Amino acid sequence: VIEAGRALVLAFNKWDLVDEDRRYLLDKEIDRELARVPWARRVNISASTGRAVQKLVPALESALDSWDKRISTGRLNRWLEGVIDANPPPAVSGRRIKIRYMTQPKARPPHFVLFGNQLSALPTSYERFLTNGLRETFALPGVPIRITKRTSENPYEGRKR
Repeated sequence: VIEAGRALVLAFNKWDLVDEDRRYLLDKEIDRELARVPWARRVNISASTGRAVQKLVPALESALDSWDKRISTGRLNRWLEGVIDANPPPAVSGRRIKIRYMTQPKARPPHFVLFGNQLSALPTSYERFLTNGLRETFALPGVPIRITKRTSENPYEGRKR
């Protein structure tokens, strides 16, 4: 699902057979086992009793809307500016990583491109921070978010003074 970039909703059936004490433990176990897809919506249902089955279609529609969502470059960059002001990327080898702007070239799944310098040194933790921020701010539940980094080179490097 992640490699194919598809929307994902997980439906857990037979939830009516799980007693109250075990539900909490089972939720924690599911979180641990599915740590690669924490962004996926989960719906606990019971097909035989019909419990929470009505929640399945809205979850699917929400995931498909997220999968198809486009965000304008202006909105992305206003958001990115606020995020960088509040929590700038860490310095690498004494040099500050500068993220200049972000754009979304395509949806299905949402794909974003960061432009700046030294982005190859951007820690994965900061990239995860940006991904989670995008997911929360722009309501992108149930889809993997892809971020590509494009580093611009110094045009004056190597020139004689």
